[in-house]
Amino acid sequence: MKTVFAHLIGGLIATAFAVSSHAAPPSGPPVVRWEELPALPDDQGFGGMYAGVSGGALIVAGGANFPEKPFWDGGQKLWYDTIYVLKDPEGEWQVAQQKLPQPMGYGVSVTYDDSLILCGGVIADRALANAVQLKWDGRQIELTELPSLPLAAGYTCGALLGSTVYIAGGVDHPNATHALQTFCALDLAVPAGDMAWRRLPAWPGPERLNAVAAVQNGSFYLFSGYQVEADEKGEPQLITPYLTDGYRYTPGKQRGGGAWHRIADIPRGVAAAASPALALGDSHIALLSGVDGSLADTDPQTHPGFSRDIYVYHTITNTWLRRGQVPEDGARVTLPTTTWQGGWVVASGERSPGRRSPKVLWARLIERQSGMLPLDWIVIVVYLASLVAMGLYFARREQSTEDFFLGGRRVPWWAAGLSMFGTLISAISYMAVPAVVYGDDWRRFGFVWLALPAGFVAIRYFMPFYRRLHVTTAYEYLERRFNVTIRMFASGLFIASQLARVAVVVYLPALALASVTGLNVYACIGFLGALCIAYTVLGGIEAVIWTDVIQVVVLMSAAVLCLGIVLWHAGGIGNAFAIASADHKLDTQFWSWDLTEMSVVVVLVGGFFGSLVDYSSGQDTIQRYLTTPDERGAARGIWTAVLMSFIAAPIFCGLGTALYVFYKLNPQDLMPGKTDEIVPWFVVQQLPVGVSGLVIAGIFAAAMSSLDSAMNSAATAYVNDFHRRLKPTISDARALAVARWVTALVGIFGSGMAVLLVNVKELPIFDMWAVVIGLIVGGMGGVFMLAVFTERANSKGALVGVVVGAITPWIVQQTTDIQFYMYTAIGILSCVVAGYLASLVLPGDDHDLTGLTIYSMDQDAG
Repeated sequence: MKTVFAHLIGGLIATAFAVSSHAAPPSGPPVVRWEELPALPDDQGFGGMYAGVSGGALIVAGGANFPEKPFWDGGQKLWYDTIYVLKDPEGEWQVAQQKLPQPMGYGVSVTYDDSLILCGGVIADRALANAVQLKWDGRQIELTELPSLPLAAGYTCGALLGSTVYIAGGVDHPNATHALQTFCALDLAVPAGDMAWRRLPAWPGPERLNAVAAVQNGSFYLFSGYQVEADEKGEPQLITPYLTDGYRYTPGKQRGGGAWHRIADIPRGVAAAASPALALGDSHIALLSGVDGSLADTDPQTHPGFSRDIYVYHTITNTWLRRGQVPEDGARVTLPTTTWQGGWVVASGERSPGRRSPKVLWARLIERQSGMLPLDWIVIVVYLASLVAMGLYFARREQSTEDFFLGGRRVPWWAAGLSMFGTLISAISYMAVPAVVYGDDWRRFGFVWLALPAGFVAIRYFMPFYRRLHVTTAYEYLERRFNVTIRMFASGLFIASQLARVAVVVYLPALALASVTGLNVYACIGFLGALCIAYTVLGGIEAVIWTDVIQVVVLMSAAVLCLGIVLWHAGGIGNAFAIASADHKLDTQFWSWDLTEMSVVVVLVGGFFGSLVDYSSGQDTIQRYLTTPDERGAARGIWTAVLMSFIAAPIFCGLGTALYVFYKLNPQDLMPGKTDEIVPWFVVQQLPVGVSGLVIAGIFAAAMSSLDSAMNSAATAYVNDFHRRLKPTISDARALAVARWVTALVGIFGSGMAVLLVNVKELPIFDMWAVVIGLIVGGMGGVFMLAVFTERANSKGALVGVVVGAITPWIVQQTTDIQFYMYTAIGILSCVVAGYLASLVLPGDDHDLTGLTIYSMDQDAG
């Protein structure tokens, strides 16, 4: 019995049986398509191999098989130290001259820094604790020893999360009568001399071996596996049925970080399935084959083979679904996976108890299919054509830079306010806010409340200076308050922020168009950028503002329509509320003082200073309230933008929550992809024809309302703060021509940067945008605080402050885990403190401050 059990553990002998007795969940369409790579040059194949990528080549190594005859005929298991290398999918396997340190298998393998990392495993009569790094240089394998595991362990599972490899479970001896409940980690990014394994808290469920690991969206997952116990003779036997539980571990200091959370049970056991499981898109995990123990007593000679079913877990809605099958003769267990050349390699493994297969399968993600119909295209084309027509109309009125930059100061306050709102909302809100709420909760909703005090401060203390000094850019005020150096530095920071903004607001709608039409995303970026450049260059700020008014109407109408349809599909508001509330999707606060999490203090502080920068020192917003005829109209415009923010926030957050409920009830309607695409994906798959075109037009509206503003305001800042300073004799007509050229160049540059974002996966775009802006605009906002609220601050101190305010958030970002929504606040506060203190030490300026601070503001002007 002992010998049989050793074979059973090592080769999944009499226990790795696949047909489930559980009722199968509903099926969805397949998520991957399958191909075959060249088979391994071994008739038998191997169970428990290691696999990874180095030097662009696929590498598999180790494992075990029964080379002479099956175990039921007395065959002996043989362990291997052979390393196989495949340089090209169309090529042939070659056997490396180098060998593993010893024959070994059934451990963990991951790819990191262009090398293959092997951890633990077993050989015949013992478990292994060693870890080794394999690196292929194109000709040979280089082996490097790594720190040993805290204890010997085989039949483990593990995966790489960031730079850290995590290993869970297993046994400390091939004949152990109790599995391990251990969880350990090794950070591969630290210097070799400091590298060491860490023991971490284990999952709260039973101990296990041959579990399945996965990594998805910043978390480590653990699924299924076996438990083992002693039989009546004291020898090991597996407990049936096999485990169906699953757990999620998120490292770090995020809410719930560093702790395990149980997730929904798998419909059936998937012990010994290919590991790590396939991470598809941003939120799907696919488990291939595996066993549940329902045929544990089946004669291995007549075993029908393992289940071909693929079970997919959706990490956001916590649901399982059966999604297709592996190919005929492709159901295997005790085998590794690795990503290679745009697909997932599933190497060798056991096709039935005691029988291996040399086949190497290659899985590729099935791309989403378009749902756009001709009527949808007609709606979109008509809308886009109307924008260009509006640019042509206003082009006739743009006879001077005053017209191009400020619309002749003849814009109604309500139009300026709606344009201000459209500038601040953008496609970042239209697509990314619902996507963030869909994947999380309503904690970011708290930001909208901070627009109220920020708007008040802007109206009371900032807007009067810009209006009464008759400036074109906010940075002209800084020259009068300090000097030209401060003006140009702050204006340069603003232009840099707008270049980043253009990149994001081009990327998001282009991604939406590409995902719903199947068109090339790069072509979509070029098309969208060219369209916005056309009407913005032609019509100047008036075209920008009046197209924004139309765009706000379109985007808000589309958002309300989409929300209503999603709620109807989700069973109504009551049903959606009950489900979302039970799953804690409506949480708005996280009460903590921890600045590394999305806590209340982060929302309050970060939200206030972020909104204050928008309304008080951002040229794209300030330019709107400079276009109104008088100061009272400017104030009304700001309050209009604030009010619209209060209206829009629950709509966009509600849309994200409604999408969560809908897809929790209908997981079969989801296909793997980026979470940021969830809104357009629902639109084209679920909305009626024509309506989907309107909502996609709303996405374009959201994008263009920010894109045109960014281009025009950046051009305004450049021409007035730089070009006219360098060429003071330039004619107004020539300056107008330069403004149009700069507008076009900003759009072209931003479109080029958007191309770089296509392959960015580390952060959701909404969060990534917050990081970029937080690092750029903090110092700029701080220097305005120094200018308006202090009389002691001088030009030298302000220069010190703005430099410190620009550098400090970057240092914080590089050296701490502080939440990135705090970066703007940190930049402003560090600028104010450093600037004020430096002004006390450095010689002051000798010029009149009358009318330039709140202490000498002309209350009767305007």
